[in-house]
Amino acid sequence: MNKGLLIFLITTASVTALDQLSKALITARLAYGSVVEIIPGLFNIVYYRNTGTAFGMLRGDSSIKTVLMAALTIGAIIFIAFMARQSRTSLHAIALSLISGGAAGNLIDRLTGGSVVDFLDLYLRSYHWPAFNLADSAITTGVIASIILMYKKDSPKKNSRHKTAL
Repeated sequence: MNKGLLIFLITTASVTALDQLSKALITARLAYGSVVEIIPGLFNIVYYRNTGTAFGMLRGDSSIKTVLMAALTIGAIIFIAFMARQSRTSLHAIALSLISGGAAGNLIDRLTGGSVVDFLDLYLRSYHWPAFNLADSAITTGVIASIILMYKKDSPKKNSRHKTAL
């Protein structure tokens, strides 16, 4: 098996499992709508369900939306797996697997409960970032890492043996 694909599969499975475990702990220990203050004025643990997409867009229950989002997510995961198989570095395979694992974690929520469990609440005074979860964090981290790695790959390499004329 290709090294990039193996790294991708292991990391994707790990991210998905950690995401699902964290959501299971939240749903088992908190009542829906609960807020537990962790760092006053900055961070809470909450229990919300998001029926929409990223940042709560496209909210509402719809079996057509669920099927469409599931199909798009599965297609994206397959495409990302193909990219990971072609990865030239382990770091790129890991970055891609963070995206895939996060997508898979949220997909499981949508298919089993019709919504995604969100529980991380960052805010500054009365300004709240939309609640999110570990899957969302993995996706964001993977996208940022992929962009950085693509930029590094495309940037010209400096030749350490190059001497400047004085």
